[in-house]
Amino acid sequence: MPDLDSLNPDQQLALKTAARNLKDQFTGTFSVETIELFLQTSYDQFAGRAKFTNFLPLMAERFARQRLSALARVEGKHDDGVPIVLFLCVHNAGRSQMALGWFNHLAGDRAIAWSGGSEPSTEINPAVVEAMREKGIDIAGEFPKPWTNEILRAADVVVTMGCGDACPIFPGKRYEDWELDDPEGKHVGAVRPIRDEIHARVRGLLASLEVPVGLSPRLPTDAGGALTI
Repeated sequence: MPDLDSLNPDQQLALKTAARNLKDQFTGTFSVETIELFLQTSYDQFAGRAKFTNFLPLMAERFARQRLSALARVEGKHDDGVPIVLFLCVHNAGRSQMALGWFNHLAGDRAIAWSGGSEPSTEINPAVVEAMREKGIDIAGEFPKPWTNEILRAADVVVTMGCGDACPIFPGKRYEDWELDDPEGKHVGAVRPIRDEIHARVRGLLASLEVPVGLSPRLPTDAGGALTI
């Protein structure tokens, strides 16, 4: 667990709650030591660069939950047969977040999508958030995050977007490289064509995975629910 003495009382309570939530979900699958280690290392991923420090415990809990779910899949402790797609770019603040938003919106609970960056930013590009909001998709509650070994290993498909040699390669895994303009520094009008191209590519990916496309967004869950800031 992170050093509680370095946190304010609200953060301490939130982190204790996060640990309890994760233990409630994963006890019987992983040891308490493994659960606490994943929460600790997830917290450390954000502690040095988080823009909204009050939300560190919640960010750590969400990321730890994703990582533990991935590890359970890798180790054969849980596999519901639902395909998992991982979208990777450099900052996890633009292209990969739009892909994640489109994927969740179109696939619902029929497939799982995660995203990550080789050099995660501190926040999602506001122009990207606005461009997606125009389509009725709210990604304002997402946050940039790295990728980890267990997340990569659990994914059935890895889609890379401009991260070049920094993108990891696992032999035998399905990879797609989407050449897309980087929305960084662009206004909303310039982001819209990128958003629409990603929409088309996500639809094509879902078709290749034989995942039916629906119009209902994924129901909120602890693993993928929005982080309200």
